[in-house]
Amino acid sequence: MGDILSQAEIDALLSALSSGSEVVAERPQVEVAEEPARMVRLYDFRRQDKFSKEHIRTLWMLHEGFARILSTALSAHLRMMVQLEVVAVEQLTFDEYGRSLPNPTILNVFTLPPLVGNSLFEINLDTASIIIDRMLGGPGKVTRIRRDLSDIERTLIGTVFDRVMFSLSEAWSSITLLQPRLEGLEMNPRFVQIVPPGDIVILITFEAKFADHVGPLSLCIPYMVLEPVMSKISAQTMFSLTRQEQEPSHRQKIENRIFATSLELQVILGESDIRVEEIIELGIGDVLKLESPVDRDLAILVGGRNKFLGRPGLIKNKLAVQLTEVLGEVEYEEE
Repeated sequence: MGDILSQAEIDALLSALSSGSEVVAERPQVEVAEEPARMVRLYDFRRQDKFSKEHIRTLWMLHEGFARILSTALSAHLRMMVQLEVVAVEQLTFDEYGRSLPNPTILNVFTLPPLVGNSLFEINLDTASIIIDRMLGGPGKVTRIRRDLSDIERTLIGTVFDRVMFSLSEAWSSITLLQPRLEGLEMNPRFVQIVPPGDIVILITFEAKFADHVGPLSLCIPYMVLEPVMSKISAQTMFSLTRQEQEPSHRQKIENRIFATSLELQVILGESDIRVEEIIELGIGDVLKLESPVDRDLAILVGGRNKFLGRPGLIKNKLAVQLTEVLGEVEYEEE
């Protein structure tokens, strides 16, 4: 039932009816709660994400290992300090990747048997010029190449790419056994079409430090290439690999590889400063006077580092050196 009117309200109602005015009943104000704003996320049906966040995380961890292995391999190959670091892992269309590349640049097209399809490894021209200059005996400086590479330069870059392929197979060994193989080298991104423009690729971008120069490197692998092993690309796989690395058999495997590594050993008999004129006049039978005393131990270098001291001698009519002292670790300074 409705509320009972008071006498004052009844008198007011009768007065309004007799005067002919309209009676307006005041409605109680009801507060209406505002609807929360809907969170709308844009979705492009032409570009469907193929890689989950877990895939991206695992690929980042995987290629951090690749960067460490390649840094060691290039440092030994170029005889200079090289450091690689992963700065980004993202998925995008192949068309977007192609438009982001400078022209010209060095694009190495390679395959990853038993996986089917081509992939790309891109080296910036400034970074490539450092590699070429160093391998030709220079200090490793940027030389601003803006032309097609010569046959000799392509061969030199090919030797570096061999190290890239080996490092990639080592890094991926926990997922699947790959046998990377170089298929070609191009310098114009428009001439490289490994997949249709709209196909999704995974792009891993590296920051490479060659002495004082910092330059980008990038690795592009289409989704269709990785699709057969996508189920193995997970954090669980990486954690199982970590446990495997702690096993004694894995440690023994690493030790065997280290023990089988070849190192150059040098014995420095002495040094002498002479003029170019004297070098030109040198002939058979001439004697060079060295600055080292006869009774001083000789420096013995292993891999370019001074590790031992020794004395020269003969063993069965063959030159030999007897170790007299083992030197402690010294800080390595890059030239």
